[in-house]
Formats: sequence, C-alpha cells, structure tokens
Amino acid sequence: MIDAAINGLLALSAWEVTAALLGMAYVILAARESQWCWPMAFISTLIYTVLFWEGQLPMQALLNFYYMGMAIYGFVLWRQHQQNNDELVIHSWSLNANLQFIVAGVVISFLVAYYLDINQASQRPYLDAGITVFSVMNTWLMARKVLQNWFYWIIIDAASVVLYYQTGYYATVVLFSIYTVLATVGFANWIKLYRQHPLTQTH
Repeated sequence: MIDAAINGLLALSAWEVTAALLGMAYVILAARESQWCWPMAFISTLIYTVLFWEGQLPMQALLNFYYMGMAIYGFVLWRQHQQNNDELVIHSWSLNANLQFIVAGVVISFLVAYYLDINQASQRPYLDAGITVFSVMNTWLMARKVLQNWFYWIIIDAASVVLYYQTGYYATVVLFSIYTVLATVGFANWIKLYRQHPLTQTH
C-alpha cells in the first residue's frame, strides 16, 4: 500500500495538488474561525469540480459544485455577522437535534445507495452515498458554526479513507488521512473556543 500511495502522490497533477493544499488551508482557517477559510474552499472545490467532471465522476463533481455554493454562503454569513458586530457564535446542538440529524442522514443515504446499487453506478454504493449525503448536510452545520460539525467531519473523512482505499485511490487515502487529523484538531480548538465564549448557545 505504501508504494502504491507514493506512486499515486507522484502521479498527482499540479491542479490536484493545488486543490488539496487549498482544502487543507480551508480546514486550518476554519478551525481558527477565520472567514478567509471560505475563499480557500471555493477555489479548491472549483478545481475539484472541473477535475471530477473531466474524470467522468459526475456525482463527485456535483458535490464539489455544491461546496462552491456553500463556500459563498459561509463567507457572506460570517462576514455579515462580523460587519454588524453581531458575531455568529459557536453553538452546540442538543442530543435530540443530533439524533434527528443522524437519522435523516442515514435514511437519505440508504435511499441514494439503493438507487446507486440497482443502477450499478458505484463500486461501494452504501459507503459512497453515506459520505456524500453527510458531507452535503454537514457543510451547512459548518457554515452555521455548529460545534458538532467537526465530529461529523472526523467520521466522514475516516470513512472516505476506507472508501478510497477499497477503490484503489491510494494517494487520496493519504490526503484524507491528513484531513481526518486536521478535523480532530479543529474539533479540539472549537471546543476550547466554545467553552471560553460567554454567549454560547445550545439548541
């Protein structure tokens, strides 16, 4: 696997490397609550949208196109609150809210996976669908500064490592392993900020 990962990394295009580095910058800046994480995300996902479309991976291209829209939404939302001196604070969801989120994600994932399975549109339909659905849902949590988004990203990124390993994308395994670590760091940092903020809210 190590040799395959090294060979995969050496085969990466300059655009793919640029997109990956910008993606890492997005995670690091988001962990610091910097609004500039969103421009990094926009450019990264723009590149990935083109790469996946040209590589005949339409679902991944559409997912990254969605990320582009969420990057604009996140930047406008965070900047608007900053300009109005009405900071969008990190807040924690209740157990009930998290359970509803998980149940909704699982149900939608199974429906999408069933469609992919019967149409033989994916090598790993259930894992592929789960990662895609929860990524779409969780990006909204990130934009709204819901604390638990980082916990979900850890799971999503770890699941992505498994998916890409099973499907032979060894270079991407390395990248998503890094994303998993960065998401863990981001979660720890937001927990610290959440505990320090006097106006934290729980829904």
